Amino acid sequence: MSAPAVRSKGKAPRSILILGGGVMQLPAIRLAKERGWRVEVADGNPQAIGAQEAHRFLPIDLKDREAIERAARELAADEGLDGVFTAGTDFSATVAWVAERLALPGLPFAVAARATDKSLMRAAFRAAGVPSPDFVALGEGEDAVRAASALRYPLVVKPVDNMGARGIRRIDRPSELPEAVELARSHSRSRRVILEEFVPGPEFSLDAIVDRGRITITGIADRIIRFSPYFVETGHTIPTSADRSSVERVCAVFKAGIRALGIENGAAKGDIKLSPAGPVVGEIAARLSGGYMSGWTYPYASGSLVTGAALNLAVGLPAGDLSPRWAMFCAERAFISIPGQVERVIGTEEAERAPFVKKLFLRVGPGDRVVFPTNNVEKCGNLISQAPTRRQAVESAEAAAARIAILLKPSAAETASFLFAGDGGWPPPAYDLSGAAQASDPRALDVATRLAALPLYLSGGGRAGIGVLPLAGIEELDVRDWQGRGPREALARIYELGPLEPAGSRVSGEYHLLLGRLFWDAFLRASIQGAVWLAESVAELLDGPDSAQSLEDRMAARLREWGVRE
Repeated sequence: MSAPAVRSKGKAPRSILILGGGVMQLPAIRLAKERGWRVEVADGNPQAIGAQEAHRFLPIDLKDREAIERAARELAADEGLDGVFTAGTDFSATVAWVAERLALPGLPFAVAARATDKSLMRAAFRAAGVPSPDFVALGEGEDAVRAASALRYPLVVKPVDNMGARGIRRIDRPSELPEAVELARSHSRSRRVILEEFVPGPEFSLDAIVDRGRITITGIADRIIRFSPYFVETGHTIPTSADRSSVERVCAVFKAGIRALGIENGAAKGDIKLSPAGPVVGEIAARLSGGYMSGWTYPYASGSLVTGAALNLAVGLPAGDLSPRWAMFCAERAFISIPGQVERVIGTEEAERAPFVKKLFLRVGPGDRVVFPTNNVEKCGNLISQAPTRRQAVESAEAAAARIAILLKPSAAETASFLFAGDGGWPPPAYDLSGAAQASDPRALDVATRLAALPLYLSGGGRAGIGVLPLAGIEELDVRDWQGRGPREALARIYELGPLEPAGSRVSGEYHLLLGRLFWDAFLRASIQGAVWLAESVAELLDGPDSAQSLEDRMAARLREWGVRE
């Protein structure tokens, strides 16, 4: 081991190097500064939000472990360095690497590596008898189908060294394996992947502080995972609604996993599933959680600053008092988009003013490219509520998120392809009128039958804008889009935004254009986003020559471009 680094002495302020300058590291940056510590932030993105808040910003790629170490040595020699820290990133192994080489407080590098590399993690759990999925590790060039033959389908395919659900996919049959493995490899710095058996059951997110071997659970939340075969967390609610026995069993397995990895001084974050056979470890990381839990929802719910305890350990201090100061409920909910280019975002001010809403995180703006999420970094933003009851917290966060709409640039090919050229598979439509919907509500079949009978569109011959042919019964269906909006609520918002209006409000012949199945297909596929995009795309065509035939020609050409089926 290298000689100890130069530390802060006497009354000099403590100095800490924080890896990552993004939103998830802001609580640590701000809390350390409030304590009077000197805060150095390293991040490969010079525009990172934390760059402006640090005493010194170091533009270093966090994947460059040696460069981080060199920078830390320079800081230690120059003005002293008391610790290295991260939260919500996958660079806890780099933190341990630097701490070990500079003789700073922290985990041994081998421990952090086990908590980062999923194949090493699974092997440690297996050796210690901690419940976790059966697995095989797959190196570059190895036969995936042969390796998977030792496991039972369905499987989950993951990169061994990434976070945020990037590159993770469930597969149900061997034919899906090559594509899933390549996806995982594309998100793995080492090009290695892990295949493991899928574990059914509800999932929990947990944080813990480990102070000289003593484990204190600092929050357990219910996770909402959607959009199979991918694993996208669209929100969490804390504290969990699980019964006491389930919580005790989940926490016991989490603690066993922490011990199996060898985490004795620092933070730990776990994803634990409660399978029919009992709790099973999904993953455990040697850091505080991302996903707004450690920095926002747990402190809002409890008044306990878990980030402060983790910072203490990073500089060699005791964790301190982690006792909750109050008992509240917090809900975090994400809002998402279909593919396209953002033109404007509406509803944010209204959402922020909603009762019990504490925080809005908007991650996209005009000009940004957006996609339908397949992982946790492709979402468009998040809302957090705090309330005295669970119901108030959940309803507030979900209602506020539903008021936000990401409106996209009209006529874009990627948006049209999503709306009209899909095969009906993934992702699921915003409003499903087939299959399970019809089984649970026979009215869905009636609406689907009426939809099939509607014309695609009609030229109205008038000059009063764009109308929408009615689809009887759609507003009465008990279906919800991706943000929890029912058809009645979504349609009211669409007509409020314009330029559409329901044709029933005026004589249909007065309209320049009447949209039938074309509108309803876009609405059912993507709710407010799809309908407004279609309306604004069609409105662009009305600026052409003023004749029905010319409009018909332009509409026909545009529909061909969009891949609309007659």
